[in-house]
Amino acid sequence: MALSLAQSTFFIRRNGGFLKGCKVLAYFSTSFASSHHVGATPADNRAAFHRDKRRRVPVASALELGGLNISRDEIVRDDPTNNIPNTIFSKLGMHLHRRDQHPLGILKNAIYDYFDTNYPNKFVKFDDLCPIVSVKQNFDDVLVPADHISRSYNDTYYVDSETVLRCHTSAHQADILSKGHTHFLVTGDVYRRDSIDSTHYPVFHQMEGVRVLSAKDWEGSGLNATSYAAADLKICLEGLARHLLAVWTCDGLTHTSPLLIHHLNWRYIFRRSGWKFWAVG
Repeated sequence: MALSLAQSTFFIRRNGGFLKGCKVLAYFSTSFASSHHVGATPADNRAAFHRDKRRRVPVASALELGGLNISRDEIVRDDPTNNIPNTIFSKLGMHLHRRDQHPLGILKNAIYDYFDTNYPNKFVKFDDLCPIVSVKQNFDDVLVPADHISRSYNDTYYVDSETVLRCHTSAHQADILSKGHTHFLVTGDVYRRDSIDSTHYPVFHQMEGVRVLSAKDWEGSGLNATSYAAADLKICLEGLARHLLAVWTCDGLTHTSPLLIHHLNWRYIFRRSGWKFWAVG
């Protein structure tokens, strides 16, 4: 499991749009695993997808997702627009991030604790949203270009031409914002058509946070909206890193700062142990 806080972005929407008049959206995304896009190969074609669907794996006939009862036949179908195999359907509804004693649940609750302590009664938490979303939610609402590779059949799991398994928790942002929420955290399982190796798997988990700022937040700070949002996001993420990584212990070495992950001894330990080297920033 890897934690990356490097995926930090803020967006500006000055007039209208899906922010409904709010001026600044501060956003962070944390992935609980790594992922990359894999290009097409000669074996990576529709026939292979449908052969994979017929593999004999134990699969439930139905499950509950986000309060909806969904049958296997709705998700795994012999249809040219569908590329979801039984192996992926079997991962739906596992809710690892909702199990308090699971590493993902422990990490999620640690992040919740940080926001509850530093932003009391502000952030609404969502961790049971259905992973089956529309193409519009998954791509259009988060401004993914129409010709972007992530939309391809090779990169995304399609239920049909208009419905996918979410590639990111950002697929829920526009809907939550449209309901009037201005501070929220979204956690969930996400799906991408990755080749399985030591650092990649087609199912992983993300958490992201959104905070909408208004003029009253930055007025009097001496900063413009963009600079204030960037500074506010930096403070939030640095505080989160300290909260999660305040004490690291490995091979008898203890460091009290996350920045010391770059220490020579740490690099030696990571290299000797064969671990991947991850930086927080």
